[in-house]
Amino acid sequence: MKIAFVIANAYGLGGTVRTVYNLAEGLARNHDVEIVSLVRHKTKPFFTVPEGVRMRPLHAINEAYEKGGKAAGDAGTGGPAQAWWNRRARAVVPEPERERNKSYTAPAVHGLRRYLAGTDADVVVGTRPGLNLLLSAWAPGRVLAVGQEHINLDEHTPQVRAAIAARYPRLGGMTVLTSADRTAYRDLLGADDGWLEVMPNPLPPRSLPRSTLDNPIIAAAGRLSPVKQYPKLLDAFSRVAEAHPEWRLRIYGGGDGEKKLRKQITARGLSNQVHLMGRTKDITGELAKASVLAVSSRVEGFGMTIIEGFSVGVPAVSFDCPYGPREIIDHEGDGLLVPAQDTEALGDALLRLVEDRQTRERMGRQALVSAERYALDGIVERWEAFLERRLAESGRRPRTHAVSG
Repeated sequence: MKIAFVIANAYGLGGTVRTVYNLAEGLARNHDVEIVSLVRHKTKPFFTVPEGVRMRPLHAINEAYEKGGKAAGDAGTGGPAQAWWNRRARAVVPEPERERNKSYTAPAVHGLRRYLAGTDADVVVGTRPGLNLLLSAWAPGRVLAVGQEHINLDEHTPQVRAAIAARYPRLGGMTVLTSADRTAYRDLLGADDGWLEVMPNPLPPRSLPRSTLDNPIIAAAGRLSPVKQYPKLLDAFSRVAEAHPEWRLRIYGGGDGEKKLRKQITARGLSNQVHLMGRTKDITGELAKASVLAVSSRVEGFGMTIIEGFSVGVPAVSFDCPYGPREIIDHEGDGLLVPAQDTEALGDALLRLVEDRQTRERMGRQALVSAERYALDGIVERWEAFLERRLAESGRRPRTHAVSG
């Protein structure tokens, strides 16, 4: 079958981009796969495009637009694309979703409409609410439109949830990352399990290093944004820093919060022990240098960093925040869960693994076993079965396509 993933900006850095690339790579072994990007803000994508996967950008913009500026080549308040957007598309994508992601430019969304009208794809998968809503409105009957959720339902505003409730039932199927989120969507939409499926993110099929668990390094990863609650992690790590000054905290990621976080590091007297490492294309390679992974998020859609840490044998210490971590981490098995927002408990758990090498090694071994649940081959098989079932139940038959590559 031919499968297209529609993503806001496939040329940038982000968890959704990384996981879509992983899944596309696995599916491309047996299917014709392309990634359709609403916008392209640079010539070369941040991540390496998987072999056999085509990239199709719909609108080129400048990097300033990513920071809130005007897009190069955008129609602004005039032009046919903007007029069409004002008449048709704006009513589909709620304002909070447009504010959350700046990729919904008039030319890009108009390009998506043209793409959907002409595509020969059997399946088109949206990867965020606005895209899923546009697919529900515009995907032609010959195409199976599937919504894919990368954060949980509770993180959406009431306006976005209302649009989801009104329009998502028109989709041909939907996937979520956790069982808890499936329950939330089932309650909202009244959907059955055949239409609504749990699909965890897959790990890439790589030959990975294994942590020795010897390095005095605690790692954390994710965008430098309020939801990651890095100030709370700094407070928790302070307990480790005081008792074991040789240990370091490395935080991987970028974002607008970097300057503020640096000030907070300095204010806590941690400048010599906490390092902001910036963005990396090889997060698993970096995590393999650590001995513990710390997760201080207020909420997680899934927790991709946790399974990436598991894949190199690094146990995790995490707030028991809603959704992902509690479904991934086996408390006292491959890591430790502490009450959400309990900074003291987070510090105690980090300190325990720092000081107890035997427990750290036992959990590291179990982490490697746990990572196998997220192997790409198994996740791809689940996706193939889901899509084939949804195509059959909808009365559609996949056409014959040549596999790229």
